[in-house]
Amino acid sequence: MAATALELSTLGHRIRHERLAHGFTLDDLGERVGVAGSQLSLIENGKREPKLSLLQAIAAATGVDVTDLLSPEPPNRRAALEIELERAQSGAVFRRLGIAPVRVTKSMSDETIESILGLHRELQRRERETIATPEEARRANTELRLRMREKGNYLADIERLAEKQLKAAGHTTGALTHRTVSIMAEQLGFELLYVNDLPHSARSVTDLENGRIYLPPASIPGGHGLRSMALQAMAHRLLGHQRPVDYADFLQQRLEINYYAACCLMPETASVAFLQQAKKDRNLAVEDFRDAFGVTHEAAGMRMTNLLTAHLGIRLHFLRVDGSGAISRVYENDDLPLPMDVTGAIEGQVVCRHFSARSAFEEQNRTTEHYQYTDTPAGTFWCSTQTGTTTDGEFSITVGVPFDDARWFRGRETASRASSTCPDESCCRRPPAEIAARWEGKAWPSARVHMQMFSPLPRGTFPGVEEAEVYAFLDRHAEG
Repeated sequence: MAATALELSTLGHRIRHERLAHGFTLDDLGERVGVAGSQLSLIENGKREPKLSLLQAIAAATGVDVTDLLSPEPPNRRAALEIELERAQSGAVFRRLGIAPVRVTKSMSDETIESILGLHRELQRRERETIATPEEARRANTELRLRMREKGNYLADIERLAEKQLKAAGHTTGALTHRTVSIMAEQLGFELLYVNDLPHSARSVTDLENGRIYLPPASIPGGHGLRSMALQAMAHRLLGHQRPVDYADFLQQRLEINYYAACCLMPETASVAFLQQAKKDRNLAVEDFRDAFGVTHEAAGMRMTNLLTAHLGIRLHFLRVDGSGAISRVYENDDLPLPMDVTGAIEGQVVCRHFSARSAFEEQNRTTEHYQYTDTPAGTFWCSTQTGTTTDGEFSITVGVPFDDARWFRGRETASRASSTCPDESCCRRPPAEIAARWEGKAWPSARVHMQMFSPLPRGTFPGVEEAEVYAFLDRHAEG
């Protein structure tokens, strides 16, 4: 196998280092090993790969082993700088600029090379940060969603890991307590600390050096959220995550830690037993599943997407939709027709106004689930929708299945029925012809601009997290 350019460059530097250490010129060493000095120059500059017999002769002439010459480590700091610069100048990022590479000479100081390398490192850093353009990020998210669709949104390895950790912490049945979560952290060598000055850009911060996981104050509403945050932080260590190399890697890690937290809060064995009994009773309901494990409605709905297909053979869909009808979270493997852009992304698209995910906002009684059958070009679907409100406005959580599987769910007797022909724009986006004729050219609405349209994609190794703020936070608490 031919040596790589990097291997040849390192080899050349090691040969030059040994030659100069013995005070040989190129011609001096060439005479001892039987080749012209010009040939050795090509080898030392990484332009030519020497035969093994020549390497053996060079090793003998300089009093070293062949293995020393073939070591992948640069022989000294100067060689390391020159090799790094050569690699940077041969990379695609630099070559795209169309700038001639800097030629390193003997008279060039190490400090000069360091300065040039500093520019290259910054250039590469900016390239890594900007690689996840909004379009690329949407493509990465879409690819991840499709991969999970193929798996039925089920990750067996993480399911087994969660059950193992729960068993080790002594958890058997019922809702997972904060105490048990603390025990799980202790078994990994971490202490859970609740602080008031958590960096605004981070949900939690893990101090790997001192074995601490910092979380928001324990008094904030919603114990499920704090348990989930702690479990997600632990999951990074349990799953062996490294710093994400790109946006796709970041999304994959986020999915895996969320999945692990869900597995701990709603363990597979207990959850499947609960769902199987509910199916047997023809009484499957998100709200019952939610209440049995003390989690949010959204968490229970998402957990159903992990388990219903793999264990009960039920295909389904999940939607989180905001008050304007935009989809913020989605999963489907039942062929529900959903809007998507040219990249295949569904998030951010506006769902049909006839779907229960939107019609539920019109209900007077928001405390119970809203049930509805919807006829679509892909068939009839039954849906259960629960609405809620946050500081950001209204939202709805929907779990639905194809018509034939509605028989297993509470609410299947509903008489509420709607019809959707989306993506046909005449369904709910285009006004009826007579109304359009009446008002066309006579109306001028003022659009509500969503500021997120102008927000740049989060930057950094951990997108959206301000590392300076996080490190200052860790310094502050490490001293305390």
